[in-house]
Amino acid sequence: MLTGFLEHPVPLAFAHRGGAAHAPENSWRAFEHAVRLGYEYIETDVQATADGVLIAFHDRTLDRVTGQPGRVGRMTLKDLAGARVGGTEPIPALEDVLAAWPDVRFNIDLKDTPAVEPLAGVLRRTNAWDRVCVVSFSASRLRAARRALGRPVCMAASPLGTAMVRLGTPLAGAGVQCLQVPVPVATSSFIRRAHRLGLQVHVWTVNDRPTMQALLDRGADGIMTDDTVALRDVLVGREQWHPRVAG
Repeated sequence: MLTGFLEHPVPLAFAHRGGAAHAPENSWRAFEHAVRLGYEYIETDVQATADGVLIAFHDRTLDRVTGQPGRVGRMTLKDLAGARVGGTEPIPALEDVLAAWPDVRFNIDLKDTPAVEPLAGVLRRTNAWDRVCVVSFSASRLRAARRALGRPVCMAASPLGTAMVRLGTPLAGAGVQCLQVPVPVATSSFIRRAHRLGLQVHVWTVNDRPTMQALLDRGADGIMTDDTVALRDVLVGREQWHPRVAG
């Protein structure tokens, strides 16, 4: 039974890294743009700083998106205060982002093991348990997250879990309610198989309109995109746009 995070009419529209086609990825400006467009779901990544603060940031190092050297896990939040994503945007703390939009749902990708333990504290302080989905490419990281959280939250299957579904094998992982997969995996037969197992299928990262249309025709339950305007327009044209209604 789908609960909390997934209780919303499908297809779900995810702003990937906040909608990186329109503003620097995982930045306040990207998140704000997606929320203004009506997005109910925002996908973001998290890394932990040396002092245990979760930040909305994809890479382990700063250089690709800030142009500055440094490894996130060896720097404190204060050390990162001057870093700017895309040269202009400060790096947000996850807790601040969750608190800023208490009616928005966040797909949280744990990018490294040190991010696991602080996540429980963030969710407890923001009471965001039912509006997050925790994902990772690492099955061991997801197992550690289940232990650390100590209560059920929505989780996406690891790549190993996705492979099991491709073979038609039911998943045993507590809280696994969806599969988040790249476009080549999301065939019509795969989506049907997932649905028979009671799992939603969300597809990443889709930035062209014909592929969006094709995936929706196949029955995909969600699409993650950098181009939040394009996905919104496609869904509006299909009468499948279900915008956020502020609480």
